[in-house]
Amino acid sequence: MGFTTKPPVQALKAANKLKRQELFVQHKRHADKERRDARFARKKEENKNPELKAARLAKNKAVTLDQKRVWDDVDDDSLGVQVDLERLKRRRMEEAEAEAQAPLDGEDEEQEDDDDHDSMLDSDEEGDDEAEEAAMERQREKRAQRADSTAPSMTSTNLDLTPTSLALKFPTLFTDVPPPTPKILITTSLNSTLHREANILCSIFPNSTYIPRSGHKYSYKYSLREICKFSANRDYTAVVLVKEDQKKPTGISVVHLPSGPTFHFSISNWIEGKYLPGHGNPTNHYPELLLNNFKTPLGLLTAKLFQTLFPPSPEFQGRQVLTLHNQRDYIFVRRHRYVFRDKRQTEKSVTDAEGTGLAGVEEVRAGLQELGPRFTLKLRRVDKGIGRAGSEGDDATQWEWKSKMEKDRKRFNL
Repeated sequence: MGFTTKPPVQALKAANKLKRQELFVQHKRHADKERRDARFARKKEENKNPELKAARLAKNKAVTLDQKRVWDDVDDDSLGVQVDLERLKRRRMEEAEAEAQAPLDGEDEEQEDDDDHDSMLDSDEEGDDEAEEAAMERQREKRAQRADSTAPSMTSTNLDLTPTSLALKFPTLFTDVPPPTPKILITTSLNSTLHREANILCSIFPNSTYIPRSGHKYSYKYSLREICKFSANRDYTAVVLVKEDQKKPTGISVVHLPSGPTFHFSISNWIEGKYLPGHGNPTNHYPELLLNNFKTPLGLLTAKLFQTLFPPSPEFQGRQVLTLHNQRDYIFVRRHRYVFRDKRQTEKSVTDAEGTGLAGVEEVRAGLQELGPRFTLKLRRVDKGIGRAGSEGDDATQWEWKSKMEKDRKRFNL
C-alpha cells in the first residue's frame, strides 16, 4: 500500500528489511513527484511573469572562488603582499585628486570673501572652473561605479602597473634598456632521461639549445652556477633546468642571466602533443604570448620573467599562440594555432558581456587547434641570485611557498 502523503520518519524504520526498502522507494518516489510538481508550477508562474525567472536566476548565480578572492587592505606594493595593483593605483589616483582639489577649494573661498568680481571675463572663468569640476566629479563617480569584469580570470596582465619598489629590487628584469634577443640554454639534472621532454621545450622557447648533463663517474659534474657562468659568457639570456622523478618532469628552474633572479616551479599534468586528440604540429615561427590574470606584485614579476623568454616581435604568419593562464596560483600552459573561418549555420553570433552582438564579426569565427604540450606550473620559490646557494644577504630568498598559504582558499599569491 503506497503513501498518499509524505510518510513519517518512523515508517521508514521498519524492522523488516524488505519492508523498509519498499517504504524507502515509495518515499523517494513521492519526494520526486513533489519536486516535479513544484517545478512545473514555478514554470507556469514564470511564463506569466518573466520577472520572476530573472530574479530567480540572479539569486541562484553561482559564485566561484575567484569571485570570492580576498585582498590585503593595505597601501603597500611589496613582493609578499596580496594586493590588486590596478585597484591600488586607482585608489592612489583618487586620493591624489582629492588632495589636489582641497587647497583649490580653500583658495576659491578666500577669494570670494575678499572681493567680488563683476566682469564678464571673470564670470566665464568661473563657469569654466565649474564645468571642469563637474566633469571631474562625473569621472570619479563613473570610476567608483565601475564593476569588475564578467570573466575576471581572463583579464590580460598589465605590466605597466609594475611598482617602483619591484623595479628597484630586480633591475635586470625591469630595465629601460631594450633587452637583447632571447637566447636560452635548456639542460636537465644529472643522469636525466628527459631528453624528449627537453627537446619539446626547445620547440616552445625560440632560440633555445638543449645540452644534456652527464653523470658519468669519470666526467666533471658542472653545477648550476658554473653552467650559468658558461652561458653568460656566450650571450645566453636564460638557463632552464628541468627536474625529473620516476622518468617524468616534476620541476623547472629558470635563471635570468647574468646574475639572477631564479624562479623554481613545480610541473604537473604533463601531456605531450601527440597524445592530444586532433593535435597539430608546431612550426618554427615566433609565437604570440598571452599572459592572463597576473595581478599582484609577485604575479607581475612572474609574468615579466616569461616575457623575457620570448622575442617581442611575434611572427603572425605562423598563427601560433602560447598562453600562460594564472588561476588560483596555478599557471596553465597551452599552445594553439588559430584560423579565421566563416560562421556555420548552427553557431551563435558573437556577443559581449551584455548579450548584444559585436559589429563587424557577425560572420567570422576563430578556430583553435592545440599543438601541445600541455602542462601546469606552480611557483615554489624566488631566489635573488643563481639558486639558493648563489644568493647572498638577508633577502636571499625573495619569496617561498609555504603550506600555510593555502589554509584560506580565498587568498592567492599571483
